[in-house]
Amino acid sequence: MSLLIFFIVFYLLLSISLYFLFPKAGVAAWKGLVPGLNFIEWCNIVGRPTWWAALLLLPIVNFFILVGLAVEMVRSFGKYKFYDSLLAAIATPFYFLYLGISSKEKYLGKTRALEQAYKLKLEEASAKGKERELKKLQSQNPYKKSALREWAEAIIFAVFAAAFIRMFLIEAYVIPTPSMEGSLLVGDFLFVSKAHYGIRTPKTVMMLPLIHNRIPGTSLPSYLVNPNLPFKRFGALESVDRNDMVVFNFPEGDSVYFFPERTWSVNDYRRGAIEQQIPFHHQQIKAGKVKVTYRPIDKKDHYIKRCVAVGGDTIQVKERALFVNGKPANEPKHLQYRYFINYPPNTTINTARLEQWGIEDNPSVGDVTRDRQGNIRMLTLTEEQRNNVQTLDPNIEIQPLIFTTEYDDPKQIFPHDPANYAWTRDNYGPIWIPKKGATVTLTPENIAIYKRIISIYEENDFEEKSGKFFINGQETNQYTFKMNYYWMMGDNRHNSEDSRIWGFVPEDHVVGKPLFIWMSAKEGSPFKGIRFNRIFKSADKN
Repeated sequence: MSLLIFFIVFYLLLSISLYFLFPKAGVAAWKGLVPGLNFIEWCNIVGRPTWWAALLLLPIVNFFILVGLAVEMVRSFGKYKFYDSLLAAIATPFYFLYLGISSKEKYLGKTRALEQAYKLKLEEASAKGKERELKKLQSQNPYKKSALREWAEAIIFAVFAAAFIRMFLIEAYVIPTPSMEGSLLVGDFLFVSKAHYGIRTPKTVMMLPLIHNRIPGTSLPSYLVNPNLPFKRFGALESVDRNDMVVFNFPEGDSVYFFPERTWSVNDYRRGAIEQQIPFHHQQIKAGKVKVTYRPIDKKDHYIKRCVAVGGDTIQVKERALFVNGKPANEPKHLQYRYFINYPPNTTINTARLEQWGIEDNPSVGDVTRDRQGNIRMLTLTEEQRNNVQTLDPNIEIQPLIFTTEYDDPKQIFPHDPANYAWTRDNYGPIWIPKKGATVTLTPENIAIYKRIISIYEENDFEEKSGKFFINGQETNQYTFKMNYYWMMGDNRHNSEDSRIWGFVPEDHVVGKPLFIWMSAKEGSPFKGIRFNRIFKSADKN
């Protein structure tokens, strides 16, 4: 609603300014107040075709058309300086109002026609060899721009055009972790469509263009939290469906600790995950050396996972196998799990073959572990890779790893509640995915599942007192969801921090749909090799 009010106020101010400006160009003042007609007359005044007014109805395109017409309007009044163009772009109604009410400002004519006429004078003087006249025309040329200004305007336009495309249409991403292997590999560069699931209005409006959430090389944010706009999504081309790959903002990324190696959420710290995985980071946070960074929705880190369930679904994992609404899920072809590989004494694994099959045999990245005798490896494999490893020696024993509470700390598994401490990544649920408009009965047994939705994602004042629940000051045991939610999981099921760790993904966190891989570099560095066979592959066909 606030965004709509902004546009209404802007349009009203613009119409009023045109009411005062039009008479100086010989156009009746009342035409400046008539929607549609005012823009048609505006095009006439600056010398643009009247059909340009229709372009103002096209989202995103209309911004560039409006800025272009504004600059040409002030140029039609003899305002040719760089700062004139800048004011026309960022303070359009106010600059127009000044031109309209100032007795000093005169309309010179259609700027495009005037510029073309001046260009013809220059060409004629040059053709006739009138050096003196030519020099005079060149020295007095109001349309001439310095090389510095030409470069500045070109760079500003390119940056803002790229920023708008990135903000509303398509953005490039790189896969930084192995959570989606073997469908997407570390170092895959993707183009992601922001239009497929509906263009989101930015919540953050004051930011450095083309930078997501922090200034490169620093821990400083690249944006200001205020002022901000409310969330709004427009014109989805399709809905998020089961088995779609989805880019989204990390749901727990509203309060984070930033380290050069990675970003941790406040909840990671509270649950003891940081202390378990990187004690040094935990110590620094505990000592107060690293402060909490608060991020709005659109500045939370980007994640990519596969949507395995949508609002209204019930999911359960039994011995690794995923079930949706009681039926086996339609799993991706390259789903990966970890396996114990036990091979006979004196057997040598041909690591070249492993690399050929796309199997990482590198202890430094956590894909391989060995016991003290060196007889057992733990490899992360797809079903096809598992069969290939078996061909190395028929006596090799391949046993699937099933995560038990020995491997999975129950406190790290969503909903982080003692009532569910028997859940692991491989034996999880059942859990119901909230759906917009659906009502749930709140109980002490399920409140841990829905508490963050109620209080954080849907911004209610929630309290729990003596086993009773209070939402916005009212006691209740019912809650109706305002948004749809999704359950996201990585294709590398044993090496993925996903919904099994941090829960549901709200629909307002959905960013876009991966389209295709435009570059793929080993370990994210082109110096370590390019995977040419992956370039221009569809992201959802891997």
